[in-house]
Amino acid sequence: MLRERLMRNRGGEEGFSWRGREVWRIEGFSDAVFAFAVTLLVVSLEVPKTFDELLSTLSGVVAFAVCFALLYVVWQEHYKYSRHYGQWDDVLTARLNAALLFMVLLYVYPLKFLFTYLSDVLLGYSTTVRMPSGAVVETIRDDQIPLLMVIYGAGFVALQIVFVLLYLRAFSMREALGLNARERSVTREEVQGFLLMAAVGLISILISLIGGPDGASSWAGMAYLLIFPLQTANGYLMHLRRQELEAPEADATPRKTDDR
Repeated sequence: MLRERLMRNRGGEEGFSWRGREVWRIEGFSDAVFAFAVTLLVVSLEVPKTFDELLSTLSGVVAFAVCFALLYVVWQEHYKYSRHYGQWDDVLTARLNAALLFMVLLYVYPLKFLFTYLSDVLLGYSTTVRMPSGAVVETIRDDQIPLLMVIYGAGFVALQIVFVLLYLRAFSMREALGLNARERSVTREEVQGFLLMAAVGLISILISLIGGPDGASSWAGMAYLLIFPLQTANGYLMHLRRQELEAPEADATPRKTDDR
């Protein structure tokens, strides 16, 4: 299992001890859910029978790669949380984990639909599909795109909120977990980071709702670019705060003067 290999290679992180040093059953179940979600993203479960079918299948590789990367980021956050805190015997934490897995599975199809559509548009592929009746229709109408962005944004925000609740639960158990001052600061940084991402998702939803179909959807998508400067600023400010907390005590004590 990937978690076990990573644990053998790393016994902790600089400034943050690992409290989850063994893989719980709930983590194994979580990995199975993530694996199933990736399976749902697969471009095609059938081997192409013709070269045209092969080309059609390959047209979905870009969307699959993006969706896979996003799911991997969620899995990586789940893995990091597990190693840092490892309190899966806590009932509330286990229930929040179940909510996270539910959101991952619910998030898969909107995620795949959105990025398949975007990759088809950007790469110049056809955005039409043939229905069982034989009719050829567009995968999505222009007036439906804002609603698609709202659905995607709602799933994005829900994932961030679950992570916020998980980290808040860990912070509330800081005494039992034995978190030191630096680890508490890192936990607060994680809470703030996920709240910032949830705020970006809400901004995107708001743009989609009030902007209408005329160009608002592109702005709703570009709103997610705010994540990078906001997360950078959050990390930088919290790093400065930790440096102040970890300043040597000698700097705060007055130097002895020579009375001679």
